[in-house]
Amino acid sequence: MTSNGKTIRLLALDLGAESGRGVVGAFDGERLTLEEAHRFPNGPIRMGDTIHWDLPRLVQECRDAMRKAAASGSLASVGVDTWGVDFGLLDDRGALVGLPVHYRDARTNGMIEKVFSVTPQSEVYAHTGIQTMQINSLYQLSALKEKSPRLLDAADRLLFMPDLFHFYLTGRSDAEYTIASTAQMYDSVAGDWAREMLDKLGLPTRILPNVVAPGTIYGRLNDTDATATGVGKISVIAPGGHDTACAVAAVPAEGDGWAFLSSGTWSLLGVEVPSPIINAETAAANLTNEGGVAGTIRLLKNIAGLWLVQECRRAYARLGDERSYDHLARLAADAKPLVACIDPDHPSLLAPEDMPRAIRELCIATGQKPPEGIGATIRCCLDSLGLKYRSVLDTLERVTGKRIHTLHIVGGGTQNRLLNQIAADATGRVVKAGPVEATAMGNALLQAIALGELAGLADLRAVVRASFPIETYEPDPAMTARFAEIASSAS
Repeated sequence: MTSNGKTIRLLALDLGAESGRGVVGAFDGERLTLEEAHRFPNGPIRMGDTIHWDLPRLVQECRDAMRKAAASGSLASVGVDTWGVDFGLLDDRGALVGLPVHYRDARTNGMIEKVFSVTPQSEVYAHTGIQTMQINSLYQLSALKEKSPRLLDAADRLLFMPDLFHFYLTGRSDAEYTIASTAQMYDSVAGDWAREMLDKLGLPTRILPNVVAPGTIYGRLNDTDATATGVGKISVIAPGGHDTACAVAAVPAEGDGWAFLSSGTWSLLGVEVPSPIINAETAAANLTNEGGVAGTIRLLKNIAGLWLVQECRRAYARLGDERSYDHLARLAADAKPLVACIDPDHPSLLAPEDMPRAIRELCIATGQKPPEGIGATIRCCLDSLGLKYRSVLDTLERVTGKRIHTLHIVGGGTQNRLLNQIAADATGRVVKAGPVEATAMGNALLQAIALGELAGLADLRAVVRASFPIETYEPDPAMTARFAEIASSAS
């Protein structure tokens, strides 16, 4: 039982790039049950030539989630997690300076090269240990400096997306560590912003917030929202502000020899390590050292993930051919495997107008016969992800010197059972899939740790194992051999 002998209810506000949800975790001291209070769509809005996030609507959706959650019982606390790298700017009165810009906006085109012309890539990596990606906050902030300097002049504080929501809930303008670490501006070894590097780039460190540990209790909900939503003056807790930090916290693993894959719009594939691994080998592999919870580092690779499938689905819908994800997976299962494989992270696939056409063109450019039809195209996406997973796991084994025998897949992507089996076949490792709602679970249980109801990460994972079923996928040796052959020919 919990410390007061009662079940406590913890509200996880979990915002992803495609949808958001308010999920109540009811924790009795041994098991956690989840109840979805509110779900809402998320996505970019275009204003002129810029892609933004609709922050005012998202704030209201979070309020609606609190109101609906409170209607079914009292809450102990609330915490927010979101995707990484994006941010908003506040002036000295706490007013928003423009809507936050979407990470796929074109403003960062060419910014990597401009940053590295001032500070070499090796120096940036040495300071931050973060994978170079065009979407990173470092290049977004550099683009602002070049293209909209007046916005920076007006700014008093930069807050990442979960920090913005916590600011509106409490008025506190801190940055939580796991989300700050995604920016490619934070030095996890030094435990501070990479100020020397940022000064060299002419970026304003005066706007960077204080960084606090995951699990920090920010205080009580503001009076207006406490009354309007009916939740009262509950605690507001920064769980792991980055959704992947919450998802990995809820990986139901024990012992050593496992890797995690947070599967959704992005595939984040990695291992937990006690401290950053920043050397020539991890730099060459473009691995990232993101801050985790409970003193861990997530050594991982960001991979495009189910973004490829999502964009194919949107393209087909625009042509009047609306299909569910389950239907697309069935078509892919019926298609011939390994006809064509592409790099999911190729720049042409970052934000194409027509994803199926971009895939066909990339296949042609790499000397492959392009997929024909919907099923073959989706199969190409999934096989390509499996091949990338294999490569990354092999790299992780090499740089850590440890054998990985099990791959834990968590998140919404676990519902794609074909991809789970492809992951097992491609990597030759046993795959354990689940839980689906790992991010919301990790969020809620990290709140429980902050409230003193759990002792730490090992106890959190024990609760996950006791609360939710896990599905196991064994690799097919024949398919593993085929993936190995393709990987060998591509190297």
